[in-house]
Amino acid sequence: MVIVGAGLAAWTTVRELRKLDSAVPIQLVTRDHGDFYAKPTLSNAFGQKRSPDHLVTTAAATMAQNLGITLCAHTTVTSIDAATQTLTVEHGGKKEDLPYRQLVLATGANPIRIPMRGDAAQAIQSVNHLDDFRRFHAELTALPVRVGGQPHRVLVIGAGLIGCEFANDLAQAGYAVHVVDPASGPMAALLPPAVGEQLRRALEALGVVWHWGVTVQTLQGAATGAHRYVGTLSDGTSVEADAVLSAVGLRADTALAILAGLSCDRGVLVDAQLQTSAPGVYALGDCAQYASAGGRTLPYVMPIMNAARALAATLSGTPTDLVFPLMPVAIKTPALPITVAAPHPDTQGVWTQDPATEGLLDGGAWRFVDADGAQRGFVLTGKQCSKRMEWSKATAP
Repeated sequence: MVIVGAGLAAWTTVRELRKLDSAVPIQLVTRDHGDFYAKPTLSNAFGQKRSPDHLVTTAAATMAQNLGITLCAHTTVTSIDAATQTLTVEHGGKKEDLPYRQLVLATGANPIRIPMRGDAAQAIQSVNHLDDFRRFHAELTALPVRVGGQPHRVLVIGAGLIGCEFANDLAQAGYAVHVVDPASGPMAALLPPAVGEQLRRALEALGVVWHWGVTVQTLQGAATGAHRYVGTLSDGTSVEADAVLSAVGLRADTALAILAGLSCDRGVLVDAQLQTSAPGVYALGDCAQYASAGGRTLPYVMPIMNAARALAATLSGTPTDLVFPLMPVAIKTPALPITVAAPHPDTQGVWTQDPATEGLLDGGAWRFVDADGAQRGFVLTGKQCSKRMEWSKATAP
């Protein structure tokens, strides 16, 4: 059995498999080091003063030894031949063929990069895995101490979930943060407007400066001034910064699957048992587009955990359909803790606040109610997040 990738989806699949089958040979192929870490920690490490090395919970070699697998680190899969069940891999400039009986694609997703003009456009960073964070961390920690102890400024492009988490984290760590987004408020696609307004105020209280309804058009190196770069926004405003982070979303990494002729849309299409259009080839995690989720991609931790358990059962000889439970997401914005159980995007309905939480200063609760009056999602903030289980039970699947 061969697994391509070494993120949470890949390693969790290996762990779940080993619970069911201690003997099946497994090879894990990854183009990076393969060390195990929790991806959600990338967006709250600065505030906790954790370095990239501190985020690694288990070294790849130790994981491989403990789980009894063969690790092929720093190895790139260049092609898949589904007809002959063979991978072509490259390591150290040498190519070789690697046969498989069952193949699991856990190739993750790539950050979306918006085209940008300017001589400093290539300086924009994105953080989607540990090596990305290592580069971003190195850039910020290498900045010289400014005269008078003034904070360095980070320009964050995007006020979605990841952008807001990083804005909170960087502000908590003492950086001056400016956030640019074409929407009218934070996480506009995920939160009801009232919650977005709560979050806006909470992060503003930390010093975050918002720029709404605009985009970054150009990024130039600053010849003079207090900061390294100058971003020009679509309304003509200039924002100086010492580092720029793009957080405008992820796109499933389907390049390898498309090259192999597998059916893809927004992700690699998989059926209820996570099989792709090719027999013996499966996919899960950020690269997969789940039939079990109504044709959605689900770039969160809980979907990965559920998918890995179901896939492990199928791979070990017990075909198992993946059924996603309600999976609330805890958003890491300590300035305003938020728990979201988002309704299916196709569900028609309205957000309403629980009257019992109106006017509370320590949080609130909102439910998404469909046309039949059924609760299909919810948002909890502040101390109301403690009611996660209670509200989950009241939410229809």
